[in-house]
Amino acid sequence: MDYNKKSLEIHEKHKGKLSVELKVPLKSTEDLSVAYTPGVAEPCREIAKDSENAYKYTIKGNSVAVITDGSSVLGLGNIGGLAGLPVMEGKAALFKEFANIDAYPICLAEQNVQKTIETIKNIAPGFGGINLEDIKAPECFEIEAALQNLGIPVMHDDQHGTAIVVLAALINALKVVSKDKETVRVVVNGAGAAGIAITKLLIKYGFNSGQLIMCDSKGVIFIGREDLVSNKYKQEIASVTNSVKLQGHLSDALKGADIFIGVSVKDAVTQDMVKSMNSDAIIVAMANPDPEILPIDAKAAGATVVATGRSDFPNQVNNVLAFPGLFRGALDSRATSITDDMKLTAAKALAALVLEPNADKILPSPLDKSVVPAIADAVKSVLKS
Repeated sequence: MDYNKKSLEIHEKHKGKLSVELKVPLKSTEDLSVAYTPGVAEPCREIAKDSENAYKYTIKGNSVAVITDGSSVLGLGNIGGLAGLPVMEGKAALFKEFANIDAYPICLAEQNVQKTIETIKNIAPGFGGINLEDIKAPECFEIEAALQNLGIPVMHDDQHGTAIVVLAALINALKVVSKDKETVRVVVNGAGAAGIAITKLLIKYGFNSGQLIMCDSKGVIFIGREDLVSNKYKQEIASVTNSVKLQGHLSDALKGADIFIGVSVKDAVTQDMVKSMNSDAIIVAMANPDPEILPIDAKAAGATVVATGRSDFPNQVNNVLAFPGLFRGALDSRATSITDDMKLTAAKALAALVLEPNADKILPSPLDKSVVPAIADAVKSVLKS
């Protein structure tokens, strides 16, 4: 099937993927008087007395804003907010289908960091949570950090949703190859939003930070690399990883490595690079839409476990395995933020859904209906403890 052609046809036929449905009848003048004026004034008065009543009388408690500036959309790059609308609609559809959360796509015509922050702060009162989407690094880090005091959970899914699913995949992949997180050497290729978040979460889970090596388009990141001076986020990563101060290119980093995690570009990894890794190598190649190396090529070069971001290969690393359940749990428990403990607990809960991991099954299917309740319960358990 030509998915591009089919998608275009479906979007044109339905004029997008979303609509609004009513919860109450509007069939009579009495219905109108209750749902709108004059009756609607009473819940307004109650909310004015106490803002907490918004959770009692409105959609706030089950609503999430899916917000983008369109600066880093899928594999399309900076196409602007409006062109990113189909993706935001899709994200909202996933929220509804998998977690029964009412999500609203909001596309900004602005890519100035301070204006974006101010805009989101101003619209935040009407939502129970905010999902930041497809905002490029390093701006995404500053924007997310500035929004942590809104009293509702705010999360950049490209960072943390990806990190949660990758960690879950590695928990099970390590079982398959009988290796330990404390001793494996991990190479992360791509030092943007996802790569940095993945690295940080792996360290928090217990991977040896000194054995973690991050690469960007210029090669291995190490403390003292001169061009890192202008990027405080890469400097931070350099200060806690690559304890041997390895230098060079991705091919140098992969020699003797146990795990490759790619959030970079198509064909970044060759079969020779995989052959240079340790035996029973784990490859998580998530470049979109084409991975850093195809599974058939990675397996032929000696890799034992291979995962990608695609549904047509085994072991799909898909954020839909994380964000619906994460926000479901956060909304239900009235969390004010998404914490590291929530992310770690969510990853462990996701991994646990695969009872007997094997080389072709380290993650549940994105369509597995047990995923959202399991992650939501895990998130709620953190807040209860």
